[in-house]
Amino acid sequence: MEQTEYASAIRGLVAEIKRRCLAAGATFATAESCTGGLIGGAVTSEPGISACYPGGVVSYANEVKRDLLGVSEETLGSVGAVSPECARQMAEGARRRLGTDFAVAVTGIAGPDGGTPEKPVGLVYIATASVSATHVSRNLFAGDREAVRRATVRHALGQLLAEMRG
Repeated sequence: MEQTEYASAIRGLVAEIKRRCLAAGATFATAESCTGGLIGGAVTSEPGISACYPGGVVSYANEVKRDLLGVSEETLGSVGAVSPECARQMAEGARRRLGTDFAVAVTGIAGPDGGTPEKPVGLVYIATASVSATHVSRNLFAGDREAVRRATVRHALGQLLAEMRG
């Protein structure tokens, strides 16, 4: 996907998320690891988003995942930060800590290093949490580091929008 096409797709997703939130009086938060704030940056490029987005947490280090988002030591020690369990706890922690109706969280391996046969480069877990449920998807994105991070942003916003639609 070319840069202008990507930017247009992201703007469209964020605008629709904002529209849905404003119509429902809902709010959302973000929790990011492998994207390092790219989702929050995309969200805050939308004028007026502060009406439904109080903020997010960039939790690159496990200590931040644990201390700010409530990811358990057991999860980090047994299955690691790149796991569906961690993504779930990140999303639920962000929703709880920021007091929002929805949250989206991402954790993965953007590369170029750090992959293993069990957890290859491009593996990203995306979790969406609402008041009633949390959903986690396993994604394997191709390309270099930036391609993986851009795909993660696009899919995370799409998954959040799907969660809002019910």
